[in-house]
Amino acid sequence: MKKTGKPVSYVFDTSAILALWNNEEGADTVEHILRSEATIHISFMSFMEGRYRLWKNAGKDESDEFSRHLDLLPVKRVGITDLIFEKSVEIKATKNLSVCDSWIIATAMATESVLVHKDPEFEQVKRKVKLKTLPYKKKAKNP
Repeated sequence: MKKTGKPVSYVFDTSAILALWNNEEGADTVEHILRSEATIHISFMSFMEGRYRLWKNAGKDESDEFSRHLDLLPVKRVGITDLIFEKSVEIKATKNLSVCDSWIIATAMATESVLVHKDPEFEQVKRKVKLKTLPYKKKAKNP
């Protein structure tokens, strides 16, 4: 039986990319999507956010290696468009989300893609964009 309709495409949030990089819970799902024939987008903001986080926490060499790794993945880097800009402004103005998250969500909306993430704050936009939620990180318990 043939599938009809538009093929599924995805936007990977920074948290999904870092889950793969760090082999965290949910990395297998990210890898499965990468091996599929789906179109996968990554916002320019996720490239930047992943790099600066790694540079800050693990050093420039790790950040550079991460960048080389991203360049090898079958993903499309999405830059700024008027539509993404307007949607990110709306999200930032109406939701309690970071500027980075607003750009990433706007990218998913503009590309009509499923947003793959492990960020509980994204629950705020579940009526605006389809979400594929990876397992959230467990919070450390206070002794």
